[in-house]
Amino acid sequence: MDTTTTPAVIAARPTRRRDRALAVLAAPAATLAVWAAAVPGAGVDLVVRNGGTEQPVTAGAVGVSTLLAGLAGWALLALLERFTARARAVWTGAAALVLLVSLLGPVGGGVGTGATLTLVALHLVAAAVLVPLLRRTARG
Repeated sequence: MDTTTTPAVIAARPTRRRDRALAVLAAPAATLAVWAAAVPGAGVDLVVRNGGTEQPVTAGAVGVSTLLAGLAGWALLALLERFTARARAVWTGAAALVLLVSLLGPVGGGVGTGATLTLVALHLVAAAVLVPLLRRTARG
């Protein structure tokens, strides 16, 4: 029997899609809360050094980059589910690796301790939302 067409599998698809969409939307909400607490709230001068120039990290940049990261995570998870029976494990490993690599940016590019710590916090908060919520929706 082909289990991809059973009523239970068909019913799970909209729920999985909804849960993934909520995870992808929750991540920018969480990182924007951190940005608001740090920048206008605590007065952190959130600036990064990029190619010899310094530029501020705006709320828009935080929201869009977190949204794009969430969409990329969702796309990778969906792709892995098509091609491997161990999608959850592979995706979780890939997500952990992406987080570790992403932390190189703030550590090397933050201008000042406050900016560096805030940028690291933004990356960790995005991962803390996306990884468990998307992982929970994974098959395999």
